Amino acid sequence: MLLKIENLDLFLGRTHILRNLSLAVQEGEVVCLLGRNGAGKSSIIKSIMGLYPAKSGKIWFKDQDLSNASTRERVLAGIGYSPDDARVFTELSVEENLKLATWVTGKTTTQTVFTFEKIKSIFPALNKFFHRKGMHLSGGEKKMVSISRALALNPSLILLDEAFEGLAPLVVTHFIKALQQIRELGITILLGESNIHVARLLTDKVYIIERGEIYFEGSPREILENEDLIKLVGK
Repeated sequence: MLLKIENLDLFLGRTHILRNLSLAVQEGEVVCLLGRNGAGKSSIIKSIMGLYPAKSGKIWFKDQDLSNASTRERVLAGIGYSPDDARVFTELSVEENLKLATWVTGKTTTQTVFTFEKIKSIFPALNKFFHRKGMHLSGGEKKMVSISRALALNPSLILLDEAFEGLAPLVVTHFIKALQQIRELGITILLGESNIHVARLLTDKVYIIERGEIYFEGSPREILENEDLIKLVGK
């Protein structure tokens, strides 16, 4: 088991966000956290990254207990993260944004398997704006950079929060192809997504999240064949 979450409870202030939540991700899988906005998908991902400290429960990664580890320790353990708002540094070029991950950890790109050439092979469009500043990028380009930055240290697991939100259908197609390439490189993907029709094109297993709890675990096909589940996710 690559990632295992056991009985996770999360509070933000007095609000109970995640409730006794447990899930598992096998190595090589593409797993989707599916749910409406506000269901708890982002909170799960941020808890895995250590950005939201859980009140109770365990987070295991490669059989290592990371429940009390810092975000930096989780990154060094092999977890990459692309947030829903991309978080591209607007005053830095695309190249500098990608190098930033290695600066923070103290590693250089030569110490990682993911060279810029490999990243550009996944997102060929990067070649067109590699030296452009973040402030001049479109929404889709920023997400491309954000995912590429998460890949910079060659993670075993990459967490993608709403990677397809706001993208045109043609761009979504390109992103799905890129994620399939990432998977073929042996990187496991945990995806936060609100659209089952996008999720079904890529994922092996889906957890429906509703009010901070797991409502359903199964395949995308099972959801599409169940009207009640389709209504629950709002699509």
